[in-house]
Amino acid sequence: MSDLDWSTPEGLAAIRDHLAARIEGWREPAAHAVGLSPASSTPEWVFPHVNGPGGRHGLPAVVLATILGHDGSTATLPLSRGDLEAAVESLAPAEACTDLDHPNLAAWREVLHELDGNPAREAVAVFVADLADPVTSEADASLRVAFDGATPEV
Repeated sequence: MSDLDWSTPEGLAAIRDHLAARIEGWREPAAHAVGLSPASSTPEWVFPHVNGPGGRHGLPAVVLATILGHDGSTATLPLSRGDLEAAVESLAPAEACTDLDHPNLAAWREVLHELDGNPAREAVAVFVADLADPVTSEADASLRVAFDGATPEV
């Protein structure tokens, strides 16, 4: 993929399409995020950045799905530190596109930092293909709460 253009929004869209075409059954999720297990006794999972319904950041979803072998369907998937590092490494070239913010990269790096600081915490990738789909986990439920404008903090 080194011949693809990471420096423009159009180039990133082409990279997204290229990767998505390689995932059997891929469908763009309505929402997705990387979350952290609670750091205290509260049951809410923490999401530093939520790609909610109507979002425009499709490349991070495809990168995560590629690494996790996922098709974009509604699911909560365990995310190892190695998987998250691979996702950051795979998406980092997108920072060459200075016309866009890169909130997913910032969030994923924040999650890595939190995992380093508290090895008892766990990370997950949550995909919601359709908002009408049943909730798949406590993390999924916490993510959907964020759609209503709640801004969880790490």
